Amino acid sequence: MSAHKILVIDDSKVIRMRVRDMLPQGNFEVIEAKDGLEGFNLIQSERPNLIMLDFLLPKMSGWEVFQSVQERPELRAIPLVLMSGRKEEVLEKIPEPFEYFAFVEKPFEQRELVAAIKEAMVKAKKHAPVASVGSAAPVGDLAAEVQLLKQQVVQMHGEIDQLKKQLGQLVNFIKQRLS
Repeated sequence: MSAHKILVIDDSKVIRMRVRDMLPQGNFEVIEAKDGLEGFNLIQSERPNLIMLDFLLPKMSGWEVFQSVQERPELRAIPLVLMSGRKEEVLEKIPEPFEYFAFVEKPFEQRELVAAIKEAMVKAKKHAPVASVGSAAPVGDLAAEVQLLKQQVVQMHGEIDQLKKQLGQLVNFIKQRLS
């Protein structure tokens, strides 16, 4: 069994094989997906150590896979390399500089691929969740829970503010009717 898993999500078998062949020799297993939906399901079930993601995919686009990964703190910490032959389409959705992933433009050479993988790993470490000292829960799980709770609190504050505003409008409306 390999120590690390690399998931290559691309609808082109040629690209999947090319990426596999270009990867440096090491103790890892390459898993392949031919569409975004299959790829996202594998991300959730296999928890790979690296994701190589094509931007234009059938069933679920690379953009949708990226968004789904970003919504889940426990998945967001996985290094991600976005691959595309059409950088302008990527830039329409995600402006540079790319904060959460590395980008490699197709066609690419081995040195460009390796550089993108290294960059993705650095970016993932920068955004990886950190657990509090002495916690009994696994590092990613506790930090992911805390992050999710923080997001929910912020959302609730926004909802409370909206309700206060609506309540104020209702009070003013009632005052006007009574006078």
